[in-house]
This record gives sequence, C-alpha cells and structure tokens, in this order.
Amino acid sequence: MTGFLRFFATGADRAPIDDSGRIGELFRKHRFRVMLAITLGYGLIYTCRLALGVVKKPLIDAGVFSPADLGLIGSALFYTYAIGKLTNGFLADHANMKRFLAFAFLMTALCNLAMGFATTLWLAVVLWGLNGWFQSFGAPGGVVAMTHWFSNRERGRAYGVWSTAHSIGEGLTFLVVGLAVSMLGWRWGFWGPGLIGLFTALGCYLLIQDRPGTLGLPNVNDWKQDRYDQGNKPGMKSVLALQLSILKIPAIWVLCLASATTYVTRYAINSWGILYLQEARGFSLPAAGTLLMTSTLAGIAGALAFGFISDKWFGARRPPANLLFGVLELAGLCLFFFGPNTMPMLILSMLLFGMGLTGLVTSLGGLFAVDIAPKRVAGAAMGVIGIFSYIGAAVQEQVSGSLIERGMQVVDGVRTYDFGPVIWFWIGSSVVSMLLAASLWRTRLRD
Repeated sequence: MTGFLRFFATGADRAPIDDSGRIGELFRKHRFRVMLAITLGYGLIYTCRLALGVVKKPLIDAGVFSPADLGLIGSALFYTYAIGKLTNGFLADHANMKRFLAFAFLMTALCNLAMGFATTLWLAVVLWGLNGWFQSFGAPGGVVAMTHWFSNRERGRAYGVWSTAHSIGEGLTFLVVGLAVSMLGWRWGFWGPGLIGLFTALGCYLLIQDRPGTLGLPNVNDWKQDRYDQGNKPGMKSVLALQLSILKIPAIWVLCLASATTYVTRYAINSWGILYLQEARGFSLPAAGTLLMTSTLAGIAGALAFGFISDKWFGARRPPANLLFGVLELAGLCLFFFGPNTMPMLILSMLLFGMGLTGLVTSLGGLFAVDIAPKRVAGAAMGVIGIFSYIGAAVQEQVSGSLIERGMQVVDGVRTYDFGPVIWFWIGSSVVSMLLAASLWRTRLRD
C-alpha cells in the first residue's frame, strides 16, 4: 500500500530555473496543456457519470429496473462520490495530477463497460457506486492542477473555462449517448461512455504535468506577481494543518449547504429531466436529449460569464454574481415546468436554466471555497464542499425516485406520472440555495 500511494505522490522540487525567458516559456506551454486536459478530459469523462439518466426509460420499459431501483442505483454513485470527493480532495493536495487523474479516468471507464452487462440490482448498485468513487478524483484533481498553474486574479476566468467541462459532458451525454441508446439499445448507454473514457485517460496522462516546482519553476502567484494577502503564507503551516483549518471557517459550512441544495436541482434535471420530457411532454429520447443539450450550451456561456463577471465587474467577489445567476436559474426552472408547452418557450427556459445553474455550480461548487481557503489546500476545500454537494445529489436521487414512483400509475398497460410533488421539491431546493449564498455577501478572500 505504501508503494501504491508513493506512485501517486507529487514529485520533489527541482533546482530553480534562473532564466526568466525559459520560465515564461514553460509556464505558457504547460498552462495551456493542463487547462486543455482538465477541461476537455473532465468533460469527456463526465459522460461516464451521467449515462444512467439517459437509459432510465428504456430500463423501466424493459422491466429491468423500477424508478425506485434506479433511484437506489443513482444514489449509490452520489454517496460514494461524496465520500470520495472529501478523501480524494485531501489526497489530491499531495498527488501528482498526471497519474492521479489518468488512473481515475481509466477505472471509471471500466466501471461503465461493466455496467453494460449488469441486469441485477445488487451488481448495478456496486458497479455504479465504484464508478462514483473513481469519478470523485476528477474535480479535486482538476482544481489542484488549476491552482498550481493559474494565479489568484486569473483563477475566476480559469475556473470558468474549466467549469465548461460539466456542460461539455452533459451535452455529449444527452445528444450523442442518447442517439446511441435510441439506435443500439440501453447497453450502449454505458459502453459508449466507457470507450470514450479509455481514450480520455490516455490523453490526460500525456498532457497533464505535475506541480510547477517539480520542473524548477516558481510559484505561479510569484511569477504573476499576484498576491493579495501576504499575511497568510502557505509555508507558515504544514499542509495537514492548513487542510484542517478549513473546517474553522464558518463561510465554508454555509457554502456546503448552499452547494448541496444547488446540486439537488442540478442532478434532478440531469437524472430525471429526460424521463420528465418523455412522459409529461411526449418527447422522444433524441428530442428530449436535444432539448436538454441546449441547457448545456448555455451552461458553457454561463461558466465563462460567471468567471469574467465576478472577476472583472465585481473585483473577484462571488456573492453579487451568485445572486444574479441564481435569479436566472430560478426563472428558467419555473418557465420549464409551468410555462407554455411550446418549443420556443422550452428552449428559452433551458437557456436561462443552463446559464444560471452552471454559474452557480462554478461558484458554490468550488470557486468560492477556493477563494476563501488557503490555496495550497485547494483540493481539501473542494473535498469539504464536495461531500455535502453530492450528499445533496444522492438524497435528491432517492427522494425523486420515490416521489416519481408514488405518482406513477399503470392503467390498461398505459403508464402515467404525476410529477407535481417532485417539481416543488426541486424548485424549493433552488430557493434555499440562493438565500444561503446571499448570506455570504461580505465574506473576505484569502491568498
């Protein structure tokens, strides 16, 4: 076990490079490669997490699993992801991202390939739970890599670019995986993402680099001359002490609850949105996937816009942007469920929802926590937020599955649903999240 952990450990610092031109050249080269890998790679591997949402109706129709069964399977991923995001977030601060992320992406791909053969409940729960554990390496690893290579006042924009990975993955899942399932059957809803994951693992291993210090480069904040709180130097405490100090920051705990309630709505639409559109609005699987994909395209704009607006308009303050994007998300959600049943209105609702939600996920799901925690332990900050976020997602999966099954009736072989109770559960969670985020209006940033 010691040898296994040593394999993933970050390398030792090399002798500092004195040539400023060479330093700039290496930073520019590896910053681009790292951002490309953690954004596109995380986006592609996201398809391995969302596959279950695409195949729910085919599995229900085939009698393989019931809505409650699917809620249990889906919650297994979120519970293991929640625990894993905490523990792996702490580990990520000590790890070599090249090996850490490539290994995780390989294992999540294998879990998806195996899911294509699973038709018994216990096996599906175990495999999807394992998938959640390996998926939990991705976000902390990406954020740690980002904080190593991007400085304080450019982190909002960098985080915004990285956050487009969620929308890339969602769009590929809803459209490409949805088309594969409609043409080839539900098993390809898992096999397709599994094959994508194998190639993603290889690409990330080739592109991602360890910390700048392992190349003889200075700290990125020093290179960019971008420090705004010199009284809180990471070197004054051990890494473990800094990690534990996160738990003493009250704003972190409020963020945990705000993110958890945001993730209820986020994964409600990701996990059950296609089923809702198929059963309540009469959409086909490809049409439902295409409509939800519009929210992911808006999400890319939302992630980029949140980083730019909070950095440039609000001086790297996230709360004003949180309120703005929270209003957009709620407006889109209400229009989606209660607006006219016309394609223009549904598309508009998904555009508003996607932009607002992804902006909130960018901030509440990590960026805000990284802002107010010591940067040397960004992975731990992501881990603490992550465990609450995905407990929220897991509870949502089970509650939603139960509410949907209670509202399901089969009369003369025709299945109908009452989505009313579950819709109010989802909207109420968004309102609570917005109020919690607004309570952090005067929270200060840290270097």
